[in-house]
Amino acid sequence: MLDEKDERILRELVKDGRKSVVEISDELEIPRATVQERLKRLTESGVIRKFVAVPDYSKIGKPVTAYVFVTFRSERDVSQRDLAEEVSKIPGVYEVSVISGEWDILLKVRASSVEEIGGLVVDKLRAMKGIEKTQTCVAFQTIKEDF
Repeated sequence: MLDEKDERILRELVKDGRKSVVEISDELEIPRATVQERLKRLTESGVIRKFVAVPDYSKIGKPVTAYVFVTFRSERDVSQRDLAEEVSKIPGVYEVSVISGEWDILLKVRASSVEEIGGLVVDKLRAMKGIEKTQTCVAFQTIKEDF
């Protein structure tokens, strides 16, 4: 379990993963050695999975975000989890979640245009064994996106 100090340190890193131990220590008024030891423990225990750069996708040629709902069709040699794994390897697919409800898998995709997303859905996804149908929703604007 995380205590209050761990949670505060984690919140600071989520806001800006480039903050140094010294900056976190100063902002939270926690000794530097304590911050360093807790970061090591949080990383080794897997609470912090990795440190990443979060690009501005519009500045790298992928300004269009869409969500694709997928219905799984049971096939003898394809499981829903295997299909989700295969879909996750397609360039342009940024998130894959196995979900409950009317749909079985939810994808977050990014591309340079709606036409490119259409190509991904029609030419790649719908051609995959185990996909029965899809529904695509293009995002007009993203208000909040946490990482």
